[in-house]
Amino acid sequence: MKKLLFLMAVFMVSTGAYAQIESHVKWAYAAKRISPTEAVVFLRATIDDDWHIYSAYQKDGGPIKTSFTFTPSKDYTLAGKLAEPTPVTKFEKTFGIDVTYFEKTVTFQQKIKLKTPNATVVKGQLEYMTCNDKKCLPPDDVDFSVTISK
Repeated sequence: MKKLLFLMAVFMVSTGAYAQIESHVKWAYAAKRISPTEAVVFLRATIDDDWHIYSAYQKDGGPIKTSFTFTPSKDYTLAGKLAEPTPVTKFEKTFGIDVTYFEKTVTFQQKIKLKTPNATVVKGQLEYMTCNDKKCLPPDDVDFSVTISK
C-alpha cells in the first residue's frame, strides 16, 4: 500500500512539472523624451524562434491582435496612433484570411504629450496572442510601467 501511494505521489509531481504555462515572448519597456513636452514609449517584444505575435492593426475575424491600453493620467495624453514596423502578411488557412504578424523582435512606439516637466510614469496593459505553425496559445495580458525622466 505504501508503494502504491508513493508511486501515485511521484506521478502527480511529475505530471505537474509538465503542466507549466508556455511563454514564448519576453517584453521590455523604455521611454525617451524628445522635447520638453513630448516623449516616446517603446514596447519591445522578443519572440522565440518559430513563434509570432500579431500586428496591432490585424483585421477582425482572425487571431487576437496585439493591443495596448494606457492608464489615463493627469501627467500625459497619447499623441497619435501606436506605431509599428511593417509586419509580415500571409494567408492563414486556420483563420481563412490574411494575417499580419511579427517574428523574432518587434518594437511598438507610442508618442505622448507631457503635461508636466517632472518625471512621469506611464502605465498600462498589453494583450497579445502567440502562435506557431501548429498551435496558438491563449491570449496573454501583461502590465507595464515606464518612467520618463526629466
